[in-house]
Amino acid sequence: MSSVQLVSIVLVLLALLLDSGMSLVLPMDCSDIYNNNNTRPSGVYTIYPIGSTSAVQVYCDMDSLDGRWTVFQRRMDGSVNFYRPWYDYKTGFGFAVGEYWLGLDTLSHLTLRKKCELLVDMEDFDGNNVFALYSSFSVDPESFGFTLHVSGFTDGGAGDSLSNYNGQKFSTFDKDQDTHEYNCARSHLGGFWYSNCHHTNPNGVYLWGADDTIFAIGVSWFHWKGHSYSLKSISMKIRPVQ
Repeated sequence: MSSVQLVSIVLVLLALLLDSGMSLVLPMDCSDIYNNNNTRPSGVYTIYPIGSTSAVQVYCDMDSLDGRWTVFQRRMDGSVNFYRPWYDYKTGFGFAVGEYWLGLDTLSHLTLRKKCELLVDMEDFDGNNVFALYSSFSVDPESFGFTLHVSGFTDGGAGDSLSNYNGQKFSTFDKDQDTHEYNCARSHLGGFWYSNCHHTNPNGVYLWGADDTIFAIGVSWFHWKGHSYSLKSISMKIRPVQ
């Protein structure tokens, strides 16, 4: 094949891509996918947080509060074990079609490259839905302990169970970076930004509603349901601030 023929084929392929409406720029997050085609439904998509070699599947919420949300944490049926070591929370686990954790490395890249807001959606076993919205959310790189920065709370019925952890480093059962004295059953908690005890435990044990068998180990959001109620679903999601 001559070089002229090769160039012609490349030009034809580029023309087909442009005619089909496909973007030649790899999407960094769900906001990029939405901005390229705002008719895309909620579902699983591939994003590229740091370039072409960083492909990762995520669930994109294109419906809640005008959409464009990249989901980084999702609990819905107890099908995935969230009692995991540091490495798993760093790199991610689960499946974007169901329950999963995107990974702290990816989350840090996404929130430090663009100024982001955070939405936490949750549902109980009676079908009640509430949310908490934060206008500023970012996670530092691992060299800084994946420190959380969150502020600007708006109440969607859930109450504020997260602002208390602003400035907190991430912790797992095998890497506890907090120097506070704990009053909770830490051996049963999933990874999160814990301080002295906790007001939210989205990565806790999936318990199907009210259960105080062991104190404060369920999937909880204290300012809505207290410590002894494990939620049916909770998802944490980010999008760039417009």
